[in-house]
Amino acid sequence: MSQIPLENLIDDDRSNAVIAWVLVVAIALIGLGELVTGGILWTTFAAAVLILALLPPVTFRSSVTMLPWEVLALAALPVLGMALEADRLMGHFVSYLSVAAIALVLAVELQSFTTVRMTPGFAVIFVAVTTMAAAALWALFRWSAAGLLGVPFSSDHDTVMWEFVYSAIAGLGAGVVFELYFRRLGRLEQARLAAQTVREGDNA
Repeated sequence: MSQIPLENLIDDDRSNAVIAWVLVVAIALIGLGELVTGGILWTTFAAAVLILALLPPVTFRSSVTMLPWEVLALAALPVLGMALEADRLMGHFVSYLSVAAIALVLAVELQSFTTVRMTPGFAVIFVAVTTMAAAALWALFRWSAAGLLGVPFSSDHDTVMWEFVYSAIAGLGAGVVFELYFRRLGRLEQARLAAQTVREGDNA
């Protein structure tokens, strides 16, 4: 079954751009609010999502060249959950789904802006592995912040291990979802090209 090239996820559709920019503004405002109230961890998280979201329009110098809004929304779920005071959007599993979306964005931007080349299938594996690695780095970051800044951090061994379990499940689950997403976009692209070919044949 066909799949679109990874870099084709960066879209120049205007309706996608409008929704994506609304999300960017919301993430920026929430991140700024966290900075004002001393929420260093979530400010860092929001800043990372913003940098990745703004890289395509800055690089291509086009305000309509944006990541798919669905992927951006998934990446920003925990941040948006804070604004909506929705605890379910801030749990460990949802947080690592967000990390998986960020890993996908990173894969797309590596493909688009560097010499790195990945197939969509490899990108799915990259997402799963990166999500699990991010769980370890996030735990280390929070542990360091707890020692330096007094940020709360659970030192319970079982709690940390369960976070790693959640990250593994979220990474693998997101990998399957993204695989289906690539294939769906591939079918839509094939249908679009077929329709364009028919129109060109009728005009000939």
